[in-house]
Amino acid sequence: MYKGIAASRGIGIGSICRIMEHDLSFEPKKIDDPAAEKDRFHKAISDFVEETNIMAEDVRKRIGPKEAEILQGHAVMISDPAMSGEMDKMIDSGQCAETALTAVCDMFINMFSQMDDEMMKQRASDISDVKVSVLKKLLGIEDIDISKVAPGTVLVCKDLTPSMTSQIIKENVTGIITEIGGKTSHSAILARALEIPAVLSVPGIVDQVKDKDTAIIDGTEGDVFINPDGEILSKYMLKREEFIRKQSELKTFIGKETVNADGTKLELFCNIGTPKDAKKAIECDGEGIGLFRSEFLFMDNTHLPTEDEQFEAYKEAVQTMDGKCVIIRTLDIGGDKDIPYLGLEKEENPFLGYRAVRYCLGNEEVYKTQLRAIIRASAFGKVKIMIPLVTTVDEVRSVKKLVAGIKEDLKNEGIDHDENIAVGCMVETASASLIADLLAKEADFFSIGTNDLTQYTMSVDRGNPKVAYLYSSFQPSVLRSIKHIIECGNKAGIPVGMCGEAAADPLMIPLLMSFGLDEYSVNPVLVLTARCIISKWSKAEADALTEKVMAMDTEAEIVAALKAAAKE
Repeated sequence: MYKGIAASRGIGIGSICRIMEHDLSFEPKKIDDPAAEKDRFHKAISDFVEETNIMAEDVRKRIGPKEAEILQGHAVMISDPAMSGEMDKMIDSGQCAETALTAVCDMFINMFSQMDDEMMKQRASDISDVKVSVLKKLLGIEDIDISKVAPGTVLVCKDLTPSMTSQIIKENVTGIITEIGGKTSHSAILARALEIPAVLSVPGIVDQVKDKDTAIIDGTEGDVFINPDGEILSKYMLKREEFIRKQSELKTFIGKETVNADGTKLELFCNIGTPKDAKKAIECDGEGIGLFRSEFLFMDNTHLPTEDEQFEAYKEAVQTMDGKCVIIRTLDIGGDKDIPYLGLEKEENPFLGYRAVRYCLGNEEVYKTQLRAIIRASAFGKVKIMIPLVTTVDEVRSVKKLVAGIKEDLKNEGIDHDENIAVGCMVETASASLIADLLAKEADFFSIGTNDLTQYTMSVDRGNPKVAYLYSSFQPSVLRSIKHIIECGNKAGIPVGMCGEAAADPLMIPLLMSFGLDEYSVNPVLVLTARCIISKWSKAEADALTEKVMAMDTEAEIVAALKAAAKE
């Protein structure tokens, strides 16, 4: 058995077809006629954009408008003057088009790929896809036509890009296996939209299988079997039937309120990274936005975005949600998120350094510009401001003081805004957890960021595979921290939400329900799954399980107990 990332749920069984990569190497050379070279370069871009838009229209008809936007975004990306303009400058300096394309794309790829945030890493993947596609045009290499594979095919490749995925005929492909990629990659999103099981990041899989091998893909668990025996094959054929039955059950939760088995209503929000993602939240039946990562606007620019540019972006998301709550996290940079034009100094330990609210309070003009834009957007719907990486009460007070001053300025300028806009904080550090009772006196709401909270509580680098075994939200210390935070918020009478990955974990949901969590913010595609799980647990059942689990000593014991009690 091979193990990878479970990227698109379901069981796929079929015959392998490997997609081998082209050699895209080239000889960098100096050019004598920049104008002619730019014509060649822009012809390649024009051809790429034309073909991409044709594919996007086909995807819109076969799959849906949201999925088509992924490809349209690629066309917009390469046409952006911030990117193509830099390439033109390099060509003007005597570099060939291939070198200019590679250098500029690699600069953006490096910037985004170093980030721990999966949505930001996806930007790197998209830019890489664009780079490869345009480079093929420049080198005269034809793309592989996946649409011609036979029915019952399992695709195996190093990376399945959105441009490749868009060619897939759903009826012909029963599964996807790749060597790289993650749950939030656009290829994974397209695979989920096509309802094709996918397991990504299986090391060296392309060289370890042959065409025509039989493969089983468990896109729910991340397991892959090659040439399985009859017993395993029978087992997974039954699992496939059971999965289909459960998917039919999830569809019955569309349009319903999120309530537990007692009928108590809870809030089920979505995490997003761009204004357009708000449309996905609506399509997936989300009840609000629990985390709008505002970094995208800064990272997609080569300059500091103006107040109006930010305002228009926030306003778009708020209007899309049409009165539903939108919680906007203020700029969270530093650590794994570097933005070159901001000139952040390199630090030995950036995760414990000058990042998030620390940077913002040290650069008030940058921060005030963002806060003004967010507060102006509050005139168009229900908006809340969320402060990241809080460690002291003073930080919350300082931000609230800035907000108060901005509201006064806007009032004097006659600009509409919500005078009672809520200011809350993410509780994602050990310090914030320990002083949650004090923070609850200052903050209008809490949102627990379990990804960082786990990392800081366990003193573990979540990107280091040697200590990955420690990185679990089910560690007793992390569970006690989560429980304490929620209890402090409840005691103070403020809403408490969770926007980390744990909020959608079926094993974690009954514990959160027992602790008293008010709002669960999840990836849009997990809304119905979370709603279904919540509906199956009564408060009494959750309390009984939680009492048992909180008395356990180890993460392994806790996970085993939760799995044994899980309600599918």
